[in-house]
Amino acid sequence: GAAVVLNASGTSTKGSPAFSVYSATKAAVRSFARSWSVDLKERKIRVNAISPGMVVTPAFSNALGMNDAQIDQFTAQAAGRTPLGRSGTPDEIAKAVVFLASDDSSFVTGVELFVDGSLTQIQQSRESQADSRLRVCEGLVRGGCLRTVLPAE
Repeated sequence: GAAVVLNASGTSTKGSPAFSVYSATKAAVRSFARSWSVDLKERKIRVNAISPGMVVTPAFSNALGMNDAQIDQFTAQAAGRTPLGRSGTPDEIAKAVVFLASDDSSFVTGVELFVDGSLTQIQQSRESQADSRLRVCEGLVRGGCLRTVLPAE
């Protein structure tokens, strides 16, 4: 058989300000994985989706125009919201994709695998989110925060 791995996003599971279109398209990708897994089963093609969490890549500076300080701040805030307390690495995401594409997952189809430090699966307590709620994003610029501000108490 063969395998298809689609790139989805945990953003499709919650409402996020200014991400409605992106979230909707990623929800559609998730739906494709479910539907195509049934449509293609007779051809022995498995279809799954991967939803990576926060991963710092060169796109932060190249495509989003963020400087090192902005990347560090964004990464720290994201890590503060993640139960594992850190961002992922491209290698960790790649290993999950390789698993879904390999025969090791021959009994897996139609699933969405979240590789996100459990961000989409576990609701953190307010105390454990303290660092991430100290600042909020105000406005988006090329996918990043225009500026971060302290919220009104």
